[in-house]
Amino acid sequence: MKSPLISVALFHLGPVPITAGVVTTWVIMAVMLLGGLLITRRLSLVPSPTQATFELIVDTVDGQIRDTMEVEPARYRAFIGTLFAFIFVSNWSSLVPGVQPPTAHLETDAALALLVFLAVIWFGLRAGGVRGYLATFATPSPIMIPLNFIESITRTFSLLVRLFGNVMSGVFVIGIVLSLAGLLVPIPLMALDLLTGAVQAYIFAILAMVFIAGAVGGAKPASDITSERTAP
Repeated sequence: MKSPLISVALFHLGPVPITAGVVTTWVIMAVMLLGGLLITRRLSLVPSPTQATFELIVDTVDGQIRDTMEVEPARYRAFIGTLFAFIFVSNWSSLVPGVQPPTAHLETDAALALLVFLAVIWFGLRAGGVRGYLATFATPSPIMIPLNFIESITRTFSLLVRLFGNVMSGVFVIGIVLSLAGLLVPIPLMALDLLTGAVQAYIFAILAMVFIAGAVGGAKPASDITSERTAP
C-alpha cells in the first residue's frame, strides 16, 4: 500500500505539481459551492425538507459559536461553518471508492491550520485594532509576551498534527486490513473512521473558535486602553 505521507503528482501546471489531494480538494470545493448555490437559489418562508435541514445546521453552528465564543455569530459564521463543512466532507470523501481524503495529506491540513492562524489575527485586529490585538500577548503579564507568541505558533502546529494524525491513521489502518482480510472485514473500521472524521471536524472547528475568542475577547480598541490608563 502506498504511504499517505507520499504525494505523487498527477500532472503539472507549469512548475507546480498537482497531486491527487489537490484535485480532490478542488472537486470538494466545487461541489460545496454548487450545492450552496442550488440550496440558496429558492429559499422560502415555508422551508422544504432540504432547506429545513440546512437551516438546522446553520442554527447549530450559531449556537455553538454563542456557547464557545460568547459573541453574536454573524461575523464568524461563514468562516467557522465553512471550515467545519469542508473538513467534514473531506473526511467522509473516503466513502467514494478510490478517493483518499484530502485531510490525510499533510499539505491540506497545514493549509487549514494556517487559515485558522490568519483568522485569529484578522478577527483580533478587527476587534481591537493593532494595539488592542498586540496587547493580548501581554496577558496576564508583559513577561508572558514571548511565551504567548510561541503558544500562538505551537497551537497552530497542534491543529495540523491532530487532524493529519487521526485521518491518516484511519486511512492507513483500513488499507492494511483491506489488503490482508478482504472486502467485508474492514466495514466496522470504516464506520469507526467516519465517526472519527466527524468528530475531528467538530474538534477542529471548536479549537478555531477558542483561539479566535481568545484574540477577540482579549483585544480592546485603542480608545478603551487609553481611557483605562487615564482613569483615576
